[in-house]
Amino acid sequence: MKILMVSWEYPPVVVGGLGRHVHHLATELAAAGHEVVVLSRRPTGSDAATHPTHSHIAEGVLVVAVAEDPPHFNFGEDMLAWTLAMGHAMVRAGIALGKPGVGDGWQPDVVHAHDWLVAHPAIALAEFYDVPLVSTLHATEAGRHSGWVSGVINRQVHSVEWWLANDSDALITCSSSMRDEVSRLYGSKLGPITVIRNGIDVTTWSFRPRQPRSGPARLLYVGRLEYEKGIQDAIAALPRIRRSHPGTTLAIAGEGTQFDWLYELARTHRVARSVSFLGSLGHTELLSWLHAADAIVLPSRYEPFGIIALEAAAAGTPLVTSTAGGLGEAVVDGVTGLSFEPGDVAGLTSAVRETLDDPAAAQLRATAARERLTSDFDWHVVAAETTQVYQSAKRRVRHPLTRPEVVKRPLPDRDPASPLL
Repeated sequence: MKILMVSWEYPPVVVGGLGRHVHHLATELAAAGHEVVVLSRRPTGSDAATHPTHSHIAEGVLVVAVAEDPPHFNFGEDMLAWTLAMGHAMVRAGIALGKPGVGDGWQPDVVHAHDWLVAHPAIALAEFYDVPLVSTLHATEAGRHSGWVSGVINRQVHSVEWWLANDSDALITCSSSMRDEVSRLYGSKLGPITVIRNGIDVTTWSFRPRQPRSGPARLLYVGRLEYEKGIQDAIAALPRIRRSHPGTTLAIAGEGTQFDWLYELARTHRVARSVSFLGSLGHTELLSWLHAADAIVLPSRYEPFGIIALEAAAAGTPLVTSTAGGLGEAVVDGVTGLSFEPGDVAGLTSAVRETLDDPAAAQLRATAARERLTSDFDWHVVAAETTQVYQSAKRRVRHPLTRPEVVKRPLPDRDPASPLL
């Protein structure tokens, strides 16, 4: 098949797990013999006037990276305007693929959108080429805010997500909880929704058993620095953990909008010297930190999947996670890790203490987590299941869309689905 993927993240632009997901999926599809073009963006600040588009082939994938235009919008201050500017550039580059002498008349069989930020170009290009639109919804605005979208920007983002979901011919979510969330939020007239788990290449995450601890315990968090990730709860728990386990440190790897707030929060809780912010880590650095940590703490208040839980399991790092969303499906409490309710600082503290007090039991859980990384999480399987969605997707007759319902209430509690790890 000829596949056109549209994503606002793709290496070297990687903000979170979405960029890594799209990269692995695209390269695996290309390795399976499909023609894959990824339409993405260049790093922020690229000169749109002199170098509007950069195309190159990497790992069998044609990557078409555009510079957003006009370039003076700032994502943090003008998010919707910035997104629209990026979308305009993507539409032009996507249409150019079908022009003789530019893209040699290449036309996709399917357009695959990844999240709301590319709704505009993905919908436009699917209509232009008259092919099915498949969308993977990696998260929702309502979910990130516990079901409330009362702010102006929140409502705008929710509306764009609703538009993308309702205009898609098929939808993909990474967990059962996300499937249920999408169904509740966007109405009953959606196309078919398929749950396809995120994948992992276990060969790149070498398993290392924990060595006996000779010094203070080391905790690790990996992910975006955003409120819904619950890092504030880990920082709040650290003073309590240090009372029973003196010298315990917390390393925080990742970038995001809440860095300044989290930094000040560590000062407020008087653990600033015990909390280190590592920034974004490359694969080798991340693996080294995973191998050195006594536990990885993932305290998300909202988490569609949590791919870092799989990576930590593959590396042998004991898991201490909340039960939010996909994490609640991924980790079997007491078997492959220890869990606590989202926002429960006391529960987080207790789970970390139990992990540190009994390293032998923690090692058994880490080994069990690694053993559960079966072929279900292999990227070859993920790509094959995604291909089936492509092949079954049919372009539906379009009707005028009504306005989306404005969500102003918390999402109901989710019942955890069958565990995966």
